[in-house]
Amino acid sequence: MSEFDLVVLQEDIANSRLKAGDVGTILTVYSDGKAFEVEFVTLTGEAVAVETLLPHQIRGVRASEVMAVRDMAVQ
Repeated sequence: MSEFDLVVLQEDIANSRLKAGDVGTILTVYSDGKAFEVEFVTLTGEAVAVETLLPHQIRGVRASEVMAVRDMAVQ
């Protein structure tokens, strides 16, 4: 995975509003892929979170997948 790739979160993040299935963009790749800084935004581009994640917590998007939405205001 490289900078600016879209990725899918594989697990809910404790103490965060992020849930498995959320889509983010890799901002920074650390130590040849040992960790990634990933930004998650709303559909209008408002930043929701920036998290440093390990490789097992994210995966690349698949060509067969369709994006879905969930309201961050509804918890």
